[in-house]
Amino acid sequence: MKVGIPRGLLYFEFEDMWKEFFKELDIEYLVSPKTDKRIYQLGQNRAMHESCLPLKVFLGHVEYLIGKCDYILIPRIGTFGYYDRMCTRYQSTIDLVYNTFRDYDIKILPFNIDYSEREKERKSFIDMGKTLGKRKAQSIIAYTKAKRLNNNIISKKEELMEQKTKSNKIKILLVGHKYNTFDNYTGSVITNYLDKMDIETIIATDMDGKKADFYAKELTDTMPWTFNRELLGSILRFRDKVDGIILLSSFNCGPDSMANEMILRKIKNIPILNLVIDGQQGVGGIETRLESFLDIILFKKEGGLFD
Repeated sequence: MKVGIPRGLLYFEFEDMWKEFFKELDIEYLVSPKTDKRIYQLGQNRAMHESCLPLKVFLGHVEYLIGKCDYILIPRIGTFGYYDRMCTRYQSTIDLVYNTFRDYDIKILPFNIDYSEREKERKSFIDMGKTLGKRKAQSIIAYTKAKRLNNNIISKKEELMEQKTKSNKIKILLVGHKYNTFDNYTGSVITNYLDKMDIETIIATDMDGKKADFYAKELTDTMPWTFNRELLGSILRFRDKVDGIILLSSFNCGPDSMANEMILRKIKNIPILNLVIDGQQGVGGIETRLESFLDIILFKKEGGLFD
């Protein structure tokens, strides 16, 4: 029995929990490779023209796994609660994969969270275990260990965030969804360049989501998208402790286009770079914009702009 895990979209939210869960249940898993041009092209060929970049990348990872495993794990999130909505791409992934690859003999392992349907995280893990032939008690134990591990990882990441704010280096808060920030095809271009320039990079999503959501209420309590609200909360928590903010989003993302516009209008007195990745542009263009942004920050620190 082998479960394939596409390295896209919600993989970066649940990576540690899924791996620990399958390890505890003695189930072999295969994670698709880091995103490259080939993976992107596979997904682009499958996706509708209007699809966002992360969805194209996700479909490329799914196609890579076909024929290499018994099940392919496809996560779906509808809502985390009445006020916690998700983008439609999260709500449609299972149906989308079924229809996109309907001519292939694949088995989907659903990971479905939707509070409106009483499908919560714990139940989703138990249901996965049941599909894979494991007893409920086994799945509960595996989930409990996976959840504990994940909580410990989050705590350590938050501690590291606080340590980085005390650095003497230029500090940048990188604000973007995990599937953008941590993806090899999108985020690594930015993080690698910042590392090369000896910048202290603080990742906004390393903050605990519930705490970030609390801080977001300082500016809005009506933003409907859970992950965008958490990013906003991280900005409000760390804006006075960093020298600049990079808003990283992917082309054709509706929630990001609206949320980032509000951020640009409301967050003042700090340099902000709104960087949109489209999957086609080269590294040189991104590095040029990053270089210019760092020049602005240095100018400000020397008593120039924004004083």
